[in-house]
Amino acid sequence: MDARKLKVLSAVVEEYIRTGEPVGSKTISRLPEITVSAATIRNDMAVLEELGYLEQPHTSAGRIPTYSGYRLYIDKTMTQQTLPPEEIARLDAMLGDESNLTEELLIQNATTALADITKCATVVSDFAPKYSVISKVEVIPTGKRVYVVLLITSNGTIKNKSCRLEFDLTQEHMNFFRNFMEENLEGVSVSELSDERLEQLITAMGTYMMTLTPLVQGICEMSKDLQQNKIYVSGEQNLLCYHELDTTEVVRFISHKNELKGLLDDSFSGVKVVFGEEGDKFVIGNSSMIVSKYQKGKNAVGSLGIIGPMRLNYSKIIPYIEYFTQRLTNMFSEEDTESSEQETKL
Repeated sequence: MDARKLKVLSAVVEEYIRTGEPVGSKTISRLPEITVSAATIRNDMAVLEELGYLEQPHTSAGRIPTYSGYRLYIDKTMTQQTLPPEEIARLDAMLGDESNLTEELLIQNATTALADITKCATVVSDFAPKYSVISKVEVIPTGKRVYVVLLITSNGTIKNKSCRLEFDLTQEHMNFFRNFMEENLEGVSVSELSDERLEQLITAMGTYMMTLTPLVQGICEMSKDLQQNKIYVSGEQNLLCYHELDTTEVVRFISHKNELKGLLDDSFSGVKVVFGEEGDKFVIGNSSMIVSKYQKGKNAVGSLGIIGPMRLNYSKIIPYIEYFTQRLTNMFSEEDTESSEQETKL
C-alpha cells in the first residue's frame, strides 16, 4: 500500500463520514491535499476495492469504506483532533466534583456525558472485582441444614450463596470454618481462586472435609462469578435512530449484552475499536464499538466507550473517550493513594 493510495483511502473515509453518500473520484480530486487527476484516483479506488478496503454499493455509484477500510484508516492515516481548553472545561463539569462523588457516580456521569456527546449507546465493563482481595468469609445458618456463605471483597463487593448440607453444623464446625477461611483466604486475590486452589483447601480441612465441602464449593462458584467482567450498556435507544443499523439486530443486542464479555477483557491496551462484521460476538452489523481502559494504580479496573454505526467520526470521538478514561484513572488512582496513606498512618 503506497502513500498515495493511503491518502485516497483516507479522503474517501473522511468524505463518507461527513456526507453519508458514496464518494466518487471527481469529489476526491477537488480536495486540496490531492494532487493527481481524477483518472488516477479512479484507478487507485479500483485497486482499493480489489484489496477489500472500499466497496461500491451499486453500479455507477461512488465507493464507501468497508470495515477493513475503516480499520486501515484508524491504524495508519487518521489524525486525532485535539480537545480545546473550553471543551475540556465542559467535560470536567459534566463529570462533576470527584471529591463529592462515589466511583459508581463518576462512571455514571462519564457514560451519560459520552451518550450525550456522541448520540450513541455507552458501554462499561467492570474488571475491578477480579483484582480485589477477600476481606471476609462468613457462614450464616438460615434454616434446617441450610447455610449462607457470605464473601466480601476489598472493593466493597458482597456475594452470597445458599448451601444445603447433609448435616446441621455444630458450633465447633462453624468456628473451624471461620478460622480456616480467615487463615487461608482472607487477603488472597480473587483472581487467585482457581479450582485447584479450592480443591487444596478442601483437602486441607481434614476430618471436616466431608461436612464443609459444600460451603467451599459455594465460595468457588462466587469466585468464578467475581472473575467475570460485568457489562453495562446504556442509551441503547440511541441505536434505533440510525437507519444503517438493523432494528431487529439492535433489539437482539439489547437482550444479549453479555455477549460483549469476550470483547471487553482487560488484556488490550490503548483504544480498542471493534467492528460488527469482524466476529459473531458482536451481533449488530454495520456497527462499531470504541473502548478504552481506566485504571486504579497498576490494574485496569474497567473500560468505557461507545457503540454506534460504523460511519462515525473516529478522529473526533476517540479523544473524548480517551479523556474520560484518563480522568477516571487519575481520580481513582488519587483515591487509592489517599486510602493507602490513611492505612499507613493507622
